[in-house]
Amino acid sequence: MSIPAGRLRAAILAILLSASAAHAVVVRGRVTNQLGAGVSGARLQLLLGNSVVAAGVSGPEGEYELRSSEGGRFLLLTSSQGFAMTPSRSFYGGRLDLVQQDVTLRLDERKDEITVTATGLPTTLSQTSSSVSLIQPDSLWPRYGVSEELRLMPGVQIVQSGQMGGQTSQFVRGGQSDGNRVTIDGIPAEDMGGRFDYGNLASFALDTIEVHRGPNSVTVGSGATASAVRLVTQQGTTIHPVLRYTGDAGNFHTWRNEGDLSGSARKLDYLLGFSRVDSSNALPGNRYHNATSAANLGFALNAKTSLRFTLRNTDAAVGVPNAHDFYGISDNAKQADQILISGASLDYQATSAWHNLVRYGVTRKREQLFQFSPVGTPITSFGFTTYYGRPVTITGANGYSVSGQAAMDFGLPYPTRSDQVSNRDQLYYQTDYRFSPHLAVLGAFRYEDERGIYKNSAYGTFNKADRGNYGYTLQMQGDFASRVFYSLGGEIEKNALFGLEGVPKLGIAWYPIAPGNGFAHGTKLRFNFSKGVQEPTLTEQFSSLYSLLLSSGNSAAINTYHVTPMNALRSRSYEGGLEQSLLSQRGIVKLGYFHTQFDRQIEYVDAGTLINIFGIPSGIAYSIFGADLNSLAYRAQGLEAESEWRLTKHWFARGGYTYLDANVQRSLSGDAVSGGLATTNPNFPGIAIGSTSPLVGQRPFRRPTHSGFFAVQWTASKWSAALKGALVGRSDDSTFLSYSDINSGNTLLLPNKNLDYAYQRLDANIAYQWKPSMSIFTQLDNLTSQQRTGPIGYPGLPFTFRAGIKLRLVRE
Repeated sequence: MSIPAGRLRAAILAILLSASAAHAVVVRGRVTNQLGAGVSGARLQLLLGNSVVAAGVSGPEGEYELRSSEGGRFLLLTSSQGFAMTPSRSFYGGRLDLVQQDVTLRLDERKDEITVTATGLPTTLSQTSSSVSLIQPDSLWPRYGVSEELRLMPGVQIVQSGQMGGQTSQFVRGGQSDGNRVTIDGIPAEDMGGRFDYGNLASFALDTIEVHRGPNSVTVGSGATASAVRLVTQQGTTIHPVLRYTGDAGNFHTWRNEGDLSGSARKLDYLLGFSRVDSSNALPGNRYHNATSAANLGFALNAKTSLRFTLRNTDAAVGVPNAHDFYGISDNAKQADQILISGASLDYQATSAWHNLVRYGVTRKREQLFQFSPVGTPITSFGFTTYYGRPVTITGANGYSVSGQAAMDFGLPYPTRSDQVSNRDQLYYQTDYRFSPHLAVLGAFRYEDERGIYKNSAYGTFNKADRGNYGYTLQMQGDFASRVFYSLGGEIEKNALFGLEGVPKLGIAWYPIAPGNGFAHGTKLRFNFSKGVQEPTLTEQFSSLYSLLLSSGNSAAINTYHVTPMNALRSRSYEGGLEQSLLSQRGIVKLGYFHTQFDRQIEYVDAGTLINIFGIPSGIAYSIFGADLNSLAYRAQGLEAESEWRLTKHWFARGGYTYLDANVQRSLSGDAVSGGLATTNPNFPGIAIGSTSPLVGQRPFRRPTHSGFFAVQWTASKWSAALKGALVGRSDDSTFLSYSDINSGNTLLLPNKNLDYAYQRLDANIAYQWKPSMSIFTQLDNLTSQQRTGPIGYPGLPFTFRAGIKLRLVRE
C-alpha cells in the first residue's frame, strides 16, 4: 500500500519536531500581577546572549511555555499592556532541562518588591500583611556603611555611640537593640543572644536590605523579638565579565578603595571583591579602618539543582576615645573585630510545585578591647588609684547641667585586654510545596551549635558557654480570589539555655479595592499578630545571678533562694494598618498602629536589691556586687506614617513619621524598685534618677517619642542628586556616672527625662555620568554639622565631604 506524498511529508515533519523537542530546553511558568492573579496575553521573549531564541504569549491563566534547541544561560523578558517590562535574573538551562520561571509584573509607575522575611517564601510586598521596608543598592553605594539608610525607615532608630566605626545599635518600635535577628545570605550574623554592631558593616557588595518590623521568630528563629533584618550579597548576572571600581576621599583623612569582578558563564555565576575604608575621625585617638572581602559563587548542576557559596569577611579596628564630652580627653584604647560569615547551600526544585533548600552556615566573630595605658589625673585612696578626666560641664537637652571630674580609668596592670568570641555553626533545611496558585506550605528545621568565650586579663576572668539549639517551623500562606491574603505559622524553639518555647504568627491582608488606574485604586487593610523569643547574650549569661552564685562558690544559695538560669526574653505584638495607592499608583500612603509587650527582659540588679527583695545574705550579695535578671517588662505602642511619590519622570520623594509611646511597667533595678532607695544627685534633691536603667513609669533609654525622615531624588540622563534627612526628637537616657565623680559621689548624674538631644541630620549626594564606563560623584554628610546625633557624651562627626569616581568596565 502506498502512502500519499503529503501525509508522508507531514509524518516526517512531526517526527523531526518531536525529536527536536526532546532535545530542547523547556522554560515554563506563570505570569501574574502584583496580587498573584494570572495575566493573559503577556509577551515573553527568551534571550540567549544577545539573541532572541524563543517568544510566546501567556495563556488565559497566565501560563506559558517556551522552547530552545540550544542550552546555555538565558534571560527572560516579559511585557504586557499597562505593566512595565520585567527582566528575570539570568538562569541556566541545559538540553533536556525543564526550567520553572514564574514572573510577577508590576505597574509602570511603581515597583513592587519581593520580600522573604515576611513568610519565608518570595512574596511581593503587595501580598504581605507585614511591615517590611527595603533598601536598594542604588541607595547604598555612595555610603560607606548602611546605618544612615536604615534611619530612613518608619519605626527604626539608629544610635551611634561615637563617630565612624563607633558602636552602632538598632532599636525597632521600642524594642531592645539585641532584639533584631540579622542574617547575611540567610546566615545569622549577630553575636550569641542578638548583639549586632552596624558600625562594622560596610555597604560594599550588598544587594537588597530587608527590614521586617515586629517579632518574627517563626521564619528566622530565635532573636527576632523586635525585627528581622535580611542582607543579601550581590550576585553576578551579566553574560560578560564586569570589573567595577569605586574610589573616593574626603576630610578627616577619609578614603575608600573598593572593587569587584562579577559575571556569569553558562552554569557559573560569580562575584569576588574587596573594600578598604580608612578615617582619622574628628577626635584624637579615634582612627578607624575597615577591610571587607566578599564572594558569591553559584553553580547550576542542572536546571533544577544549584549550589551556592557565599562569604563575607571583615577586619576592622577603631580607637575608643570613650564618652569624650564626659572626660574632656580621649581614652588610650582600641577595639578590633574579625568577622566571618560564610555558607554553602544546595537548592533543588524537585517539581514545579515542590522546592527544597539545604544550607550550612558558619559565623566566626572575635572582638578584642585593648586599654594600653590609663589616662587622666591619678588620685590614690586606700591604696587604690583612680584616674579622673578634666573638669567638664555636662548639659542635657532637658536643661539640667552638672560640673566636675569623672572617673575614667583605674589602677589596673596595664596594658589590659578583654576578648569575646562568638562562634556559630548552623544547619538549615527547608521544604515548601505549592498545592495551587492560592496555597503554599513551608516546613523548616534549623540546628545551631553556638560557642562563646569571654576573658579579661585585668581581672583574670575566663568564661565559656556552649549552646545547642533546635528550631522547627511550619508556615502556610495563600489567598482567596487574589483579594484576601493570609499567612499562618509557628515555630518551636528548643534552646540549650532556656528550654522549650513556642511562638505563633498570623497575618491577614484584604484589598477592598484592587490596585489599578484611577485616583484611589488600591486600598489595602492588614493585621498581624506575632510573638518573638530570644536567648540572652553571652555577657548576660555570665553575669546572671545563677552563674555568679555558681562561679563564686555559693551554689547552695541557688537551691535555697530558688535561683534559676536565664530565661527566654519574650515579645508579643499586635499591629494593623491601611495602605492607599493614589493617582494610578504614582503615590502610596501607609498608616499603621503597633502594640508590643516586652516581657522577661534583662536588667542589672544591685547587691542591695538582692538583699531586700530576694533575702540573699549580704555577705553573698556584696561578694558578687550585683547580677543580671529577667525582671524588666515594658510596653511599646505607636503610630507609623509613610508616603512615596513619583512626582514626575525625574523626581521621586518619600517621607515618614513615627510616634512611639513606650513605658516601663516592671523593674527590680535598685533605682526603680518600689520602696527602694532610688539614686539621686544631691544637687537635684527630690528627683529620682535611673543611673543604669529607666525607672518604672518612664521611657526606656534612647527611644525618642518623635522621629521622622524624608528623601528627595532627581535623576536625568547624566545627572542625579539626592537630599535625605533624619529628624529625631529628644529621648531619655543616663550619663551612667553613678559613684563616679572625684568624691565617689553622684554629682555627675543628670535626670533621665529628655536627656539626649534632638537632631536633624541632612545628607546629600550628586553624581554625573561622564562616560558610559565612568561617573564622578560627591557625598555630603551632616550638612548642618550637628554633633549631638548620638547619646549624650558621644560627639558625632561634624560636616564631612567626599568626592570620587566610579568605573564599570565590561569585556565584550
